[in-house]
Amino acid sequence: MKFFHKMEHKYGRYAIHNLMYYIIIMYGIGFVMMYMAPGFFQLYLSLDAEAILHGQVWRLITFLFYPPTLSPFWIIFAVLMYYSLGQSLEAVWGAFRFNVFFFMGVLGIIFAEFFVYFLMGWDMHLNTYYLTLSIFLAYAATFPEEYFYIYFILAIKAKWLALFDALLLVFSFAGGGLADRIAIFMCLANFIIYFLMTRDFKKYSPREVKRRQDFKAQTTIRPVSRSRHKCAVCGRTDEESPGMEFRYCSKCEGSYEYCMDHLYTHKHVKKGDMPS
Repeated sequence: MKFFHKMEHKYGRYAIHNLMYYIIIMYGIGFVMMYMAPGFFQLYLSLDAEAILHGQVWRLITFLFYPPTLSPFWIIFAVLMYYSLGQSLEAVWGAFRFNVFFFMGVLGIIFAEFFVYFLMGWDMHLNTYYLTLSIFLAYAATFPEEYFYIYFILAIKAKWLALFDALLLVFSFAGGGLADRIAIFMCLANFIIYFLMTRDFKKYSPREVKRRQDFKAQTTIRPVSRSRHKCAVCGRTDEESPGMEFRYCSKCEGSYEYCMDHLYTHKHVKKGDMPS
C-alpha cells in the first residue's frame, strides 16, 4: 500500500468525495431513461467499441448510467444498498483510494470491451454489472462479518455471499468462452489488485511460519510447582505439609531452607559442601 500512500499524498486533493452519491444519481437517470425509452440506451449510450471508434466517444461515460437492476420494485433497494456499500468503503479507505478503485473498474470494463473487439471483431456491450459486483466483493473483504438480509428475512454474512459470487465467477470463467474470460478478468481487475495489495502474504512464507513456531515454543507457559518452600534435608514441601513453617539458616553459605524439624539439627553447609 506504499504506492497508494504516495499517490494519495500527491493527487489526493483531486479525489471526488461522496462519489457514490453521484453514481446512484446516474443509475436513477439511466433507469428512468431505459424504462421510458428501452431502445434509446442501447442505440446511443451503451458501451460499443465500434461506435466509439466512429466518433461516439460519449459512450465511454454514458454506459455508467446502466442501473444495477431493471426491476421497478428492486431499483430503490439496489441503489440504496450500493450507496451504503460505497459510502462505507470511502469512509474506511478514504475518498482517493475509493476513487482509484472505482475508476480502475471503469477502465477495466472499457479495456475488456475494446480488447474483445480487436481480438474477435465483435462488441460485448458490457455494462456496470461487474463494477457493482466489484464494489460488493470489496465490501465483503473489508467487512466480512456484516450481515445482509435476503428478502429482508434471511440473514447471511457478507463473506458467505461473496464466496457464493466468487464460485459463480469461477464456474463462468471455466465454462465460458475466451471473450467471457477476458471480461471477467479485466472487469474485476480492480478487486483482484485491491485484494492482492491488502493481503499480508509475507506471514505465509516458510521463514515467517518457522519464526512464529519458534516464538510460540519459547513462550509456551510451562506448569510450575505450587510449592514455595522445600526442606534441604528431608525434601518436605509446604504443599505436602501445609501447617509446617520453613526458615532459612543464616549460618549456611547459600540459600538453604529447612523445615522446623531440621532447622536446628542440620549440619551447616559451607562453600563447596552439600547438606547431608
